[in-house]
Amino acid sequence: MKLRIPLDKLFVLFLIVLASSLALAQTPPLPPVQRQVQNQTIISNELPAADLTFAKEFRFVGAQVVNLYGNAIAEQHLFVEPDANGAVKRFYWVQFEHFLPTNQYTYDYKLPGTTDIGGLPFIYDVKAFLNYQAEDLSDPRSDSAALASLMAQHHLAFPKNAARVRMFHLPTPDLRTELMIIYGEALLPDSKIPATPGGLLLSEASPESAKLLLDHAKQSLTIRKH
Repeated sequence: MKLRIPLDKLFVLFLIVLASSLALAQTPPLPPVQRQVQNQTIISNELPAADLTFAKEFRFVGAQVVNLYGNAIAEQHLFVEPDANGAVKRFYWVQFEHFLPTNQYTYDYKLPGTTDIGGLPFIYDVKAFLNYQAEDLSDPRSDSAALASLMAQHHLAFPKNAARVRMFHLPTPDLRTELMIIYGEALLPDSKIPATPGGLLLSEASPESAKLLLDHAKQSLTIRKH
């Protein structure tokens, strides 16, 4: 018996196939990872041209390139310090990101703090979370979800309760390129650092805790400009 498909259904099927083909054609392939990692150091030859070196307690997990919502390309690098049980005790998430030429977006952050590492200026904020994983992984298309996937490939995960320092350096006058560094550490059960499920801004709630965490972030990271 021959299967007869009405012409109107064939037309709809044709449109679906055509739309899928166009979507695939319009998605450019991801570029390779541009920065090299040698031992504890990320070598970046541009944007910014600098070496980022992490303390010996941190091990390099991996790097990847992701497309963020079709608007930007991000190169992610991950260093972690595991605890005695293999869980993530502390981590550095480094992200070199730029907007694609298909848009005119710029990076415009309103963050409370400024600091300097190795001559590179950063703006930053510090937050403490109860259930950091759930808060930062709510969007499966986000850079957080992409990094969590990289972690999962190595049987790792963000610490559940954590404080993090989020820092941004904008190396170009057009504000279309950024270096983001997130330092995070697990909050122990007896930690005196206040935290909330949605993330507590420590510059307001506990300035001394914010300063302590920024000190931790800077103690284990050295930046040398080329």
